[in-house]
Parts: sequence; C-alpha cells; structure tokens
Amino acid sequence: MKHKQLGNTGLSVPILGFGAMRLPMEDGSQGYTSYRGADKEKSIELIRHAIDSGVNYIDTAFNYLHGESEKILGEALQDGYRDRCILATKSPIWMIKSPEDFDNLLAKQMGRLKTNYIDCYLLHCVTKKDWETHILPNNVLQSLVKAKEDGRVGYIGFSFHDDYDFFCEVADTLPWDFCQIQLNYLDKEFQGGTKAAQYAGKRGMGVMVMEPLRGGHLVNVPDRVADVFNKADADKSPAEWAFDYVWSIPEVSLVLSGMGDIEQVDQNVAFADAIPEGGLSDEALKVYDEVEKAFASYDTIPCTGCNYCTVCPEGLTIPYNFQTYNQYILSGNKERALWEYNTSIPLNGAQAGACTDCGTCLDRCPQHIDIPSWMTKIADTFEA
Repeated sequence: MKHKQLGNTGLSVPILGFGAMRLPMEDGSQGYTSYRGADKEKSIELIRHAIDSGVNYIDTAFNYLHGESEKILGEALQDGYRDRCILATKSPIWMIKSPEDFDNLLAKQMGRLKTNYIDCYLLHCVTKKDWETHILPNNVLQSLVKAKEDGRVGYIGFSFHDDYDFFCEVADTLPWDFCQIQLNYLDKEFQGGTKAAQYAGKRGMGVMVMEPLRGGHLVNVPDRVADVFNKADADKSPAEWAFDYVWSIPEVSLVLSGMGDIEQVDQNVAFADAIPEGGLSDEALKVYDEVEKAFASYDTIPCTGCNYCTVCPEGLTIPYNFQTYNQYILSGNKERALWEYNTSIPLNGAQAGACTDCGTCLDRCPQHIDIPSWMTKIADTFEA
C-alpha cells in the first residue's frame, strides 16, 4: 500500500483508509441501508482483512450504526490489531451541551473501542450552526487541545459540512493537524471542495477525503455515464476512475472508503496500487468533464446515505426513500422501484408519504438537501 505524509504531522498514512460506517449487516446489506444490526462476525473478519492488506487507517464515529461501529471495532482490534492500525473516531459535537460533555463522550468512546488512546480525533460534521451553539459556548476547542496535550489523542482535526468561507474560518482557529472533507469529481466545488483542500494544504494540514464514490453513486453509474467511461477506457471501472480523481489531488493524503465486504477491499487495494504515475493526463481530465455533463442530465438527489437525517418523528427512512427514487431515475425501471418502495422500505421505516414537513431533519443533513420537498416528489411518484 502506498503511503503519504499527513500534512506536516510526520505521520505516514495509507492512501486508502477504511470507513467503518457501512459495515456488513445481518440482512446482507451494508450499514447505511439497514437498521437491523451489524453482522459482528463478518465485520470483524472484514476489518482485520483490511488491516492485513495494508489498509490500516480505520475511521469510525460515535453515532455510526447507532454506536455499533465503535463497539465492533473494539472487538476487531484485539489480538494485536490495535497496535497495527491508526485509529480515528469523532466527537459528536451536536450532543455537547456542557463543557463536561466532551470528556465524558471521549471516555465513553475509549471504553467502546477498548483503548486508552485515539490516534486521530475529529470534531464531527462541523457546521456554522453547531460551531456557534455547541462548540464555542462549551469550550470544545480547549478540551480538544487538552486531550492532545495529555495524550488521550494523538492528532486533531475536523470533518466539515458547510461553505468555503466558513471552512477557512475554522481552519484558522487552531493549529489543526488535518481535516476531512467531501470530495469527488462531481463535488469539486461542494462545501469548499478542491479550494478547501488547497487552503488546508497551505496551512500544513493533512487532507482526508470522504465520499469519494458519493455513497456508491459513482460505482453503478447510469448508461450515459458508463458510455463516456467505456469510450475512454473499457477496461477501467467507474469506481477506479472515481478513486483516481481524488488520489490525483496533491493535497489529499488519504481517501476513505466504506467497504462492506472482502472483495471490495481487495478491489480498492488494487486500484490504489495502480494509480497513474505523475497524476492524471489532460485526456483523462476531459473524460471527467464529459462524465459530469452526463450525470447532470439525470435529476437525482445528492444523498450519500450517511444516515444523519434519521431523526424523523414519523420514523421516515429518508436515505432508503432517496435511494429507491434515484435507482428509478437512473434505471427508468419504475416497476422495480415500486416493488422496492412497497416492500423493502416499510421493513426499515416509513415511506415518503408520511412526511409532515416538520423540518426536523434539515439541520442534520450534511448535503443541505431540501428533504421535505423531495419527500413530496417521491410520494407523488410512487403513491399517486
């Protein structure tokens, strides 16, 4: 596995990291599409296989899989695996209501992870609203620095979901070691995008990329997109094209992937081993421009399946509704989508028609999607 330096920290990290939000579920799916619980045995096998394969940066968070992710990692990193990995997790800043909460939550995470030291610790899903209502009033920045100074955490950073100007404001606040941003060839300008990566690089921060495949959206691409890729290189998969794009950005140290089975790990490791020397050619960059135009011809919802929006008082399974609608738009197969809407969605929560437009979900969506409006459109599509 190729390695890069994490900004100015001196820490060497693999260019491919393991995102532990989409672990295998008991029903055979991946984490973000099911609430039935993770398959602990398969998850442990998968995590250890990743570490054995050189993917030894493991990223999780307090709320991933309703807390199951950290607990499973705690089991998976026994038997010597903890010493072989760089462990990252995140502070759920929206849960911090008093200055004491930061330390209490960190202690709980260490208990779940069965460790007394977190290599990389992030403030999770930083937005301007949470910055002003949770982080600053409760001295979270001071607590984070103290945790680094007393050795509970090694390197400090933040994952980000707001605009570029606010990214710069946050980046200038502390001597951060790294940041984590959403970046892929469709999201070059989204929430700072490449400009944010460049700004972080100038400050000596490492840059980690999340959603390089946009929650799988860039893997099973629709026909018009596939045609563009096939004309350019019929032997190269859409997933490899997506990874190559983010790996080519000079400031990027590491790219996270939510791998759900051993085959995905092996494929992604092979992609990492085969990245083009010297970066992308002018011809390759033109392919991405054409692909972007092809994607723009489809009216899909930019949901990554992160599941942060699952706070609906009506029990609405928002990501599953979005996924079913997007599959319909990209495939044109309404019969299949209707079957999914009427059978699979009710197993996991309420359908789009249950939305009351209360807006509870809006503050939690990192993509800033107008969820209630889309729920109306989805209900009109499948329930009319």
